[in-house]
Amino acid sequence: MLSRADTGAHAQMTPEIEKENMMSQSPGAAGHSPRVEALLARMTLDEKQAQLVGFWVDQGDEVVAPMAGEKKSSTRYEDAAAHGIGHLTRVYGTRPVDPVERADWLWAEQRRLQQETRLGIPAIVHEECLTGLAAWKAATFPTPLAWGASFDPDLVEEVGRAVGASMRTLGIHQGLAPVLDVIRDPRWGRVDECIAEDPLVVGTVGTAYIRGLQSEGVHATLKHFVGYSASKAGRNHAPVSAGQREIEDVLLPPFEMAIREGGARSVMNSYVDIDGVPVTADPRYLTGVLRERWGFDGVVVSDYFAVDFLRSMHKVAADSADAARLALTAGIDVELPSPDAYVTLAEQVRDGRLSPDILDRAVGRVLAQKEELGLLDADFSTPPTAIDLDPAEHRALARRLAEESVVLLSNDGSLPLDPSTSSRIAVIGPNADSTEALMGCYSFVNHVLAHHPGTPAGIALPTVVDALREEFPRAEITSAAGCDVESDDRSGIPAAVETAAAADLAIVVVGDRAGLFGRGTVGEGNDVEDLELPGIQRALVEAILATGTPVVLIAMTGRPYVLDWALPPRAGAAGTLVGLGAVDAEVSTTAATGPLPAAVLQTFFPGEEGAPALAALLSGRVAPSGRLPVSLPRSGGAQPYSYLHPVLGGRTDVTSADPTPVRPFGFGLSYTTFTYDDLTAPSTVSAGETMRATVRVRNTGDVEATDVVQLYAHDEVASVTRPLAQLVGYRRVALAPGAEEIVSFDVPIDRLAFTGLDGVRRVESGAVRLWVGGACDDEETVARIDVV
Repeated sequence: MLSRADTGAHAQMTPEIEKENMMSQSPGAAGHSPRVEALLARMTLDEKQAQLVGFWVDQGDEVVAPMAGEKKSSTRYEDAAAHGIGHLTRVYGTRPVDPVERADWLWAEQRRLQQETRLGIPAIVHEECLTGLAAWKAATFPTPLAWGASFDPDLVEEVGRAVGASMRTLGIHQGLAPVLDVIRDPRWGRVDECIAEDPLVVGTVGTAYIRGLQSEGVHATLKHFVGYSASKAGRNHAPVSAGQREIEDVLLPPFEMAIREGGARSVMNSYVDIDGVPVTADPRYLTGVLRERWGFDGVVVSDYFAVDFLRSMHKVAADSADAARLALTAGIDVELPSPDAYVTLAEQVRDGRLSPDILDRAVGRVLAQKEELGLLDADFSTPPTAIDLDPAEHRALARRLAEESVVLLSNDGSLPLDPSTSSRIAVIGPNADSTEALMGCYSFVNHVLAHHPGTPAGIALPTVVDALREEFPRAEITSAAGCDVESDDRSGIPAAVETAAAADLAIVVVGDRAGLFGRGTVGEGNDVEDLELPGIQRALVEAILATGTPVVLIAMTGRPYVLDWALPPRAGAAGTLVGLGAVDAEVSTTAATGPLPAAVLQTFFPGEEGAPALAALLSGRVAPSGRLPVSLPRSGGAQPYSYLHPVLGGRTDVTSADPTPVRPFGFGLSYTTFTYDDLTAPSTVSAGETMRATVRVRNTGDVEATDVVQLYAHDEVASVTRPLAQLVGYRRVALAPGAEEIVSFDVPIDRLAFTGLDGVRRVESGAVRLWVGGACDDEETVARIDVV
């Protein structure tokens, strides 16, 4: 379930539970194991301070984190770890290191901490793991936006389990993933790290990854709590002006699910300020919501350098000591990546500026985490001697997830292609023969190896050209880039046009190049003002279309781009947009004035096996089943936009501006067609209950395929404005040609909860409209329930 919201108030507790929570969360209160309490009682102030910081042992000049070049710690590791250390930062993920050699160093360092510090407490080792373990030679899975496009939590859980197994083998204890930020504006550079624009998809898919990762003994870290994705104009670190309902009803629920149902053990703060208050220093969220309301008893770590940003960027702290006191008091237990502000904590307790109970509260949580991870009794005598971080089973998972995440946006019948016939295929575009184009910002290849030119990736990375040659052995395949991803240089277009003109089919692969802070077109710090394809890629596509050669267009990106010029008007939406009467769901028009591609596919950084997955879809060995996890925008000027909008947030006759997306949330075609009918649900449902809805789904084509069946709801009259459509359930269903299945959804009615006029989140009585269709606005079969 997405939320445990009570029908009348926030997560009400029995007096016994409330008392227990107050005791465990109050500064300095007991509640840990006797061993942790005994350790805490023995520790000096310097030893306590040491447990609340990490150290980036390998940090060099590479910019692999925000402000890393400017914020490099001046503290020597020997000094920082003299009394122990809380975390070791990115031991494997900062530069290309042989995993066996690095493991040998790590085991030795953990033994040194056990033997040469007074208390003998080992360090937690944390790494990035957003697209798999971000380490040299490790498997690279599709980016999280592709997880959302798959609508397959079970598969994502398997991926999380595989990633966790690799991490645990290397002595890593904590992963900085998943990102649970709900997409609010695709201009934001970090969209590829997010899962979807819908909180249910974010919550269910993200929670699945957490379960997988933590089943292998690696703690997941929820990012970025909270509001990061709602920054103004999609600008990184920009202020957030979200209202109470947007925060409570859209941005918080995925985190709540991850904690209550996924059992996440760590949380990372967001960099932003909300209504003028930096989250890093805001106890309302870090303590009030997270611990007192939801009962979270894990550890909160700072995003990198976030504590000192209170001084340097937010200007709410006079100095580093002030920043440290604000963050620790608000609820940031550990400062990452290295000692910066928290090195002042011991001295602040000594001179009375900081309560010792506040310090002990954080230290107790860190010690409890280390005990839970088994670190207090860990044996570091025998490091691993043989490590395969990219085994066949990991590549098979990467392939499956990539296949399930490709979204077919249009198809005039040209796809699938017949691999048994001889043909001439031109493969065009800057992403056609690129390995970097397959992977997201936090993949090791784009995040770290970009700073080490000439170093091999250490894993097999077939490009689209490579995969097509394998998939279509009888075809004559030629290729030309035509242009770069970002450049305005048109000198390569004539050769690309000539190549396409001589072919029977042109497959044009355009899109993004992920990177950080100006290196690349998408990724952390790479925010944009419009949503046109970068550089001159649209001009390249139009030049190829003008040859008359049929074109299959593949967008390999980290965000959705404006593709109205390449897509035909949408057809097949069966119903009308709720609440707008005569406005058809088919009103999406296109700005296209020239020839259109025969087919358009969208893939979001599909990982190491992404190219073979695409080739399999083009040949028809696999039928496309991905669905859009984020609306395909009409323009950059129509942003921010979300399908979770009320009547006046969509197309109306009271404004000439049309925000209607070119393809809506949940949209995706297949090589067959599916029909839905006989949606049934109880006529009356009580708040607090679980409703069972059923629908008949039929494969009406001649191809076996998987459908993503989507159940939506709309509260027809409420005390505050409500979205025209809200996803309340979804399921992947595989069907043979002509087969049908009765698909059931068990929907907790508290998924319909929202924040009312009094600020309380509850389920209101009244009529709710339900429907199932091929996207959020497609009402193919409808039912109504009354909530009482």
